[in-house]
Amino acid sequence: MNKILLWSICAALAGFLFGFDTVVISGADQQLQELWGTSDFVHGTIVMAMALWGTVVGAIFGGIPTNKLGRKKTLIIIGVLYFISALGSALVDGPYIFAFFRFIGGLGVGASTIAAPAYVSEIAPGKDRGRLVALYQFNIVLGILIAFLSNYLLRDTGEEPWRWMLGVEAIPAFIYILFTFTIPKSPRWLISVGRIREAEKTLKIIDPDFDVNKKIQEIESQ
Repeated sequence: MNKILLWSICAALAGFLFGFDTVVISGADQQLQELWGTSDFVHGTIVMAMALWGTVVGAIFGGIPTNKLGRKKTLIIIGVLYFISALGSALVDGPYIFAFFRFIGGLGVGASTIAAPAYVSEIAPGKDRGRLVALYQFNIVLGILIAFLSNYLLRDTGEEPWRWMLGVEAIPAFIYILFTFTIPKSPRWLISVGRIREAEKTLKIIDPDFDVNKKIQEIESQ
């Protein structure tokens, strides 16, 4: 159970980045409009909302890489999207390129709502599945809380605090990428692409008492 819990926590950290990325922009709201002098319409629908547009797109199409590339690879890609978005948003000097990088982060948010819960549910034993999947929701709320705290602590950093507020997300994003490299591939996905031997190894770790062949037959029949 210890390994499964650690794997679940690693995957569920996508939820932390979800919450953090969604809220951290609030600390930069007024600063960005004053800096770039954008109209209320442009500021509201493009500068501030572009991450939400990305979230919609990521949620709609996130199932494609999750199924084609696998849960693990998709989670790694999600971490990379968050990392690029954080650094890009912090370093740009214009509203539209800023919106572009925020959109990239939004793609990660949307895709994570599919890939992370799917991964956790597929590695968790039935008796613990509900609690472990709930880690994703818990991490969303935790990410929101930490984002508000981070914005408060960085509010007077340098001449343009908003750069620090947005850029600091690159740190947990990078850590998350490293963590996701340590988790195994989903046994259900491995079976779906015919990699039975790898699936057997993961299933035995999940529950040594599993009748592995029976479990594989169940998954294949679904």
